[in-house]
Amino acid sequence: MAQKDEAGTRLAGIVGTGNLLTGEAISDDYAHDEALSAPPQKPGYVAKPATAEEVAELLKAAAEAGVPVTARGSGSGLSAGARPVDGGLLVSFERMNAVLEIDTGNHVAVVQPGVTLAELEAATADHGLTYPVYPGELSASVGGTVGTNAGGMRAIRYGVTRSNVVGLQAVLPSGEVVRTGGRTSKISTGYDLTQLIIGSEGTLALVTEVILKLHPRLPHGATVLAPFDDFDQVMAAVPRIVASGLAPHILEYIDNLTMAAMVYNDKLELGVPEQIRERTQAYLAVALENRVAERVDEDVEALGELLTELGATDAYVLDGGAARKLIAAREKAFWNAKAAGADDVIDVVVPRTAMPAFLTRARELALAAGGGAIGCGHAGDGNVHLAIFCTDPDTRSRLLTDIFGYAMELGGAISGEHGLGRTKTKYHEKLTDPAKLALLRRLKDSFDPAGILNPGVLFA
Repeated sequence: MAQKDEAGTRLAGIVGTGNLLTGEAISDDYAHDEALSAPPQKPGYVAKPATAEEVAELLKAAAEAGVPVTARGSGSGLSAGARPVDGGLLVSFERMNAVLEIDTGNHVAVVQPGVTLAELEAATADHGLTYPVYPGELSASVGGTVGTNAGGMRAIRYGVTRSNVVGLQAVLPSGEVVRTGGRTSKISTGYDLTQLIIGSEGTLALVTEVILKLHPRLPHGATVLAPFDDFDQVMAAVPRIVASGLAPHILEYIDNLTMAAMVYNDKLELGVPEQIRERTQAYLAVALENRVAERVDEDVEALGELLTELGATDAYVLDGGAARKLIAAREKAFWNAKAAGADDVIDVVVPRTAMPAFLTRARELALAAGGGAIGCGHAGDGNVHLAIFCTDPDTRSRLLTDIFGYAMELGGAISGEHGLGRTKTKYHEKLTDPAKLALLRRLKDSFDPAGILNPGVLFA
């Protein structure tokens, strides 16, 4: 107890007594993120630093005391990557939430990790710019999206976080502060530490500043909803749309059960007649944008003709309100799955041409296990989001092993944007090539020789 009190005293001396929580002062919110299959766990300490220097001192103190450290942004992750360790230190970036600069000359924003996507969107709007990475939760923090290499619906046009972060400030477990990248669009000078830290889920370093690439905000857009009677036709249509030159910034598939739940829960009025809804197996939602309204109209007409040619029953151009509600409902699909009693939500990624085979097999595997798999996904980049219904933990574990294994056989990966966290690490270790795992472990050891950063994430 004396040792713990000594550690707490040192941590409080770094961030201030009012910014270190212990015992009953730690609320239940700090014990979990939004993962469905990971039980909550309170940490020993919650520290709220205000500067990179305070983060550095916290990590030095933790390393010397052997205290495990977990970083937390908004807690909106879906893989328990922000769930703390018993007796460990949770570093919450809620006070490091400033947009430091909007650099219009270089089209970048410099932000602290606790800035939410909603705050960043508001800060860039007045400049006619936008940060396009949009994983579906505006309360998500920039630091959290860097940790998981978040993607979202707009990745088909703008790429994922890796494509839109050009520089970082990060603190190593030793307390050293390093800068990577910068305000340039290309660097060929040694190893790319920026890209190595992105997606590492707080296991290599804690990010304390991010330089983000900004894009022009296009004022005109339209969304087209296309129902298909045959699921394979939906998937076959995707590469044709991508190759058309229409450059959609959203290209989503939504299966009929998920769409029915969205329509019911969100009171959607989409203009699709009941007789068509009843025979539809899945939908494509395609969003286009441009700086000129007339060009959007031309592209919508061309898209409607292409969708009909590819087997769509019809193509419905949604008005602005209906389009926004549809996209908002799609972004809330996780919450609908949670409300429906899903036991897990996964975000497998496969080559988009392999999506029909993967989805067919995943559903067969779930049915054989006595469960179900329904969902939607980013059809343009092969990222499949499935709600898994399988109550028994052991049966579900075997089912997920089979689903992830098949995805990898097809050339895919266990996670496309949610990260492995604590919920998928065991599958990663079981299914990944041992030589690759060994290399990843050596990288981890070189950054974090004491093993204090987010133990249990990426490696059991």
